[in-house]
Amino acid sequence: MPSSRIHPISVRSKLPKYVLYGLDEEIEAPEPRKPPTKIRLLVAETAAPHSLFATRNSNPNLRSTIPVLSKFLRNESSCTPLSRTYAATSGKHEQKVKVPLALFGGSGNYASALYIAAIKANSLDKVESELFNLVEAIKKSPIFAQFTMDLSVPAETRVKAINEISAEAKFSDVVENFLVVLAENGRLRYIDSIAKRFLELTMAHKGEVKAVVTTVIPIPPQEENELKETFARYYWTRQEEFSEKVFDVSIKTRARQMERFLRQPVTLDGL
Repeated sequence: MPSSRIHPISVRSKLPKYVLYGLDEEIEAPEPRKPPTKIRLLVAETAAPHSLFATRNSNPNLRSTIPVLSKFLRNESSCTPLSRTYAATSGKHEQKVKVPLALFGGSGNYASALYIAAIKANSLDKVESELFNLVEAIKKSPIFAQFTMDLSVPAETRVKAINEISAEAKFSDVVENFLVVLAENGRLRYIDSIAKRFLELTMAHKGEVKAVVTTVIPIPPQEENELKETFARYYWTRQEEFSEKVFDVSIKTRARQMERFLRQPVTLDGL
């Protein structure tokens, strides 16, 4: 089979479409972004900072997969070659998927490919959860992190280890196939960056915006829910009426005012 490689997104002349080679299909240009309808609240503690994915629940099945890495790293010669592309495992579909954002760079291309596969499999939430569980497991395990960064490990060894880990963690076929492509192409070390770009796509798909709140101590779930409701209310619909005057104090409006202010030319006449 041909070597697996997902090539960068390019723009065909005379056609307003983004083409992702390696998926055997065309990706239509992203639709105009819709106004956000939800707030995704990320809470970080200053005393014990958390990463972008620290608020997610980890997958306990991943803990038992770490010894698998040592086994494969010690027994590389027993692995048989395995080569397959993400396009081949996904199959050809007539369905056209529009990415909500146009991402560029290697991480953006891989994130877009994963988003398309997740949408077609109708498993966007599941793929997102599994991907971030994997990222969290890598950050917590030095052995796992070293495995993803070590390019001296043969590709077939990485692929076989990923298959074993995916089986132990009960990953979906979409995530497993995607990780195999990364392993074959030596791109596992970019999984954190790919996950962040994938999060941008899922949030845009769901109409979410990100709000980061930094606290000294953990906040109870009830207060976290109140924060989410408050942010959503102030972002979109915060207006006050006094007599015949209406004061719009929503964050959205204030952000637009700030943008207009920053775009104004600077004059030095008064200096």
